[in-house]
Amino acid sequence: MHYTGTVYRNPYAPPSPLLEITQGCSHNRCKFCNMYADVKFKPSPMEWIEEDLAEIASIYPETTRLQLLSADPFKLSFTRLNEICDLIHKYLPNIETMTMAARVDNVCDKSVEELKILRDNGIVELNLGAESGDDETLKSVNKGYGSKDILEQCDKLDKAGIRYWLTFLNGVGGKPLTEQHAVNSGKIFSQTNPMVVGTGGLVLFEGTGLLALYERGKFEPLSERGLMEELKLFIENLDYDGPFITHHTFSMDLNSPDFKSNKSKILKNLQYGIDNLDMDKLAEIRNNKRGL
Repeated sequence: MHYTGTVYRNPYAPPSPLLEITQGCSHNRCKFCNMYADVKFKPSPMEWIEEDLAEIASIYPETTRLQLLSADPFKLSFTRLNEICDLIHKYLPNIETMTMAARVDNVCDKSVEELKILRDNGIVELNLGAESGDDETLKSVNKGYGSKDILEQCDKLDKAGIRYWLTFLNGVGGKPLTEQHAVNSGKIFSQTNPMVVGTGGLVLFEGTGLLALYERGKFEPLSERGLMEELKLFIENLDYDGPFITHHTFSMDLNSPDFKSNKSKILKNLQYGIDNLDMDKLAEIRNNKRGL
């Protein structure tokens, strides 16, 4: 198999074979991320893809699900993606679900009609790392798009019938932006129709722009309590009917298959954590993290 650099997969998705069709990240300038810092973005050669498909077919010939790599393979053109889908079906005729990570702006150059064709050819699910619905926060971390883009591109995916996850990055705006980051993200996410809303907590990893700013005294991260309070504010402003997943350092299970009916319970559990958890211990766990 041809895998370039560290391989990342969605830990909450059903297990499936991994097929690399691009290398690196097409943007690779977000100030909170070091995942693909040393990997230049480029499409994988079709001969590599075909070789890997033949290998997958020899091991998992009956698989119905496939995750496409790397950071944002949906950056590829409609034509290229459609060709890859055709090749996948040639080697794996039982495939029903192709899924991949994507940036919101990966959708921009594809029409609704093209998106429908890709859906019918197997691309039925995307993982969108929106991170925030607040324009100032998005700009501060060089995300490369704004809240209007999130709404417009998610609307196109809805019309095409492509399901998508939306992710909120807790703490990414630091102390100065915490309230507007939480409130505006909740409001923007509430205007979309994700299949899952997920959240993760910011860690200042080596090599990231936010760590460099922090070391120069120009970024003020949230405390563990601050992160939990921001998450609570985001949840309070989130009107959404579907699964909710949190990925944090605190040992509380806030996950729910039905956010809307369990929102009050999630908020109650979160408030209990704010009032009772050992924040020093949580900070130690976060500071010891070296990667996702």
